[in-house]
Amino acid sequence: MATPTEDLKNEHGVIIMMLRVMAKASDELRDGREIDPELWKGASDFLQNFVDRCHHTKEEKHLFPAMIERGVSGEVGPIAVMMREHEDGRAHAKRLRALSTAAPSRKNNQVISKTVRAYVDLLSMHISKENGVLFPLADQVLTSEDQKELEQKFDQVEKIVMGPGVHEKYHRMIEAWTVRYG
Repeated sequence: MATPTEDLKNEHGVIIMMLRVMAKASDELRDGREIDPELWKGASDFLQNFVDRCHHTKEEKHLFPAMIERGVSGEVGPIAVMMREHEDGRAHAKRLRALSTAAPSRKNNQVISKTVRAYVDLLSMHISKENGVLFPLADQVLTSEDQKELEQKFDQVEKIVMGPGVHEKYHRMIEAWTVRYG
């Protein structure tokens, strides 16, 4: 069975696939090419539901508190940095959500491109920090009992917050967009 941090790393892999699609489409949009507006709507949905409601919930409501309980500071250091970056990511995602419903225009396309690029850059560095610093620290400080408890809590997030078939829906969406923009 995978550890909770391995589960989160696996989710990072899915997020990175979407970030690649978003970056490529953003570059094409910046260069004046047309991008199916459904991509931005689908990306916004993915960022709001998969990244924030599922992935970040697992970290903020479960992993971080468990680490804090084991003596890792939540006020300074990796957890504080991750929380701030989650908030920054939410701001970019909210802006993209609003832009994705606006009427297409050259100006709107440029703002979408810049917003997407800022989000992709932020989350790419964020994932690297979590995988390289935060998760190894978590694996070091959490007991096997903590790990089992986190596995159960993560399962509850999957069942209650996400529901059946949602991961599969996003995988299919990302695969379809990867064919076009991968």
